[in-house]
Amino acid sequence: MAVTLGTLGILVPLLPTTPFLLLAAYLFSKSSEKFHRRLINNKFLGSYIYNYSEKNGLILRDKVISLITLWGGITFSFMKMKNIYGRTFLIVVVFSVTYHLVSLETLKD
Repeated sequence: MAVTLGTLGILVPLLPTTPFLLLAAYLFSKSSEKFHRRLINNKFLGSYIYNYSEKNGLILRDKVISLITLWGGITFSFMKMKNIYGRTFLIVVVFSVTYHLVSLETLKD
C-alpha cells in the first residue's frame, strides 16, 4: 500500500512520494528481504530511495527532477485553486519542500 501511495505521489500534487516510499522500504526491511531488495533495486525508484534513506542525500539529477515535478504540480494546482487559504497552503508547502530538498547533501553520481 505504501509503495502504491508513493508511486501515485509522483503524479498527484500534495500526495507525498518520499515518506511513503521510505515507509515501504523500512517495512520491507523488517518483513521481507525479497521485497526490500526489489524496491531498492527498482529501475526507477531504487537509487532515489537508497540514497535518501541510507546516505541522507540525493544526486543532483534526482534533486532537479524532484524540484521540477514539485513546482510543476504545485503551480498547476495553484492556478486551478481559487481559495486563498488553499493557495497559501500550497505556497507554504512548495517553499518548505524546496528548502528541504536543497538542504540535502548532493551526492556524486
